[in-house]
Amino acid sequence: MNEIDKTPQPTGALILQVLANITDTNPLGDIYAGWLMSQMDLACGVTARKVAQGRVATVAAGNMNFLVPVKVGALVSFYTEVVNIGRSSIEVFVEVWIDSPMLHGEQKKVTEGVFAFVAIDERGRTRKIA
Repeated sequence: MNEIDKTPQPTGALILQVLANITDTNPLGDIYAGWLMSQMDLACGVTARKVAQGRVATVAAGNMNFLVPVKVGALVSFYTEVVNIGRSSIEVFVEVWIDSPMLHGEQKKVTEGVFAFVAIDERGRTRKIA
């Protein structure tokens, strides 16, 4: 089977799964992009914290395009992988997929992005990654 024949699959490790809740939607029942981005930040933060072996702070997020809407009741899954480690910084790639009751078990990719973090010490100052 060649690459074209393969069913798309998430990239990275599954870090976070949440159910899309009605409190996070607009009046038409679509999940707010801001809520989705905050969950992406959480998932990437977990990955960055493991790499930094301590506290990290988000310094940038980008490259997001939203492909399909997320409806209430969808299981939203966040997959991450580290793409770069600097002296004190970590870049984490994240993909978001949904498994919705309306999809009958089929997964759909919602978005992806890259979040950048800096390792910080107990005073909130940048520190070297061990």
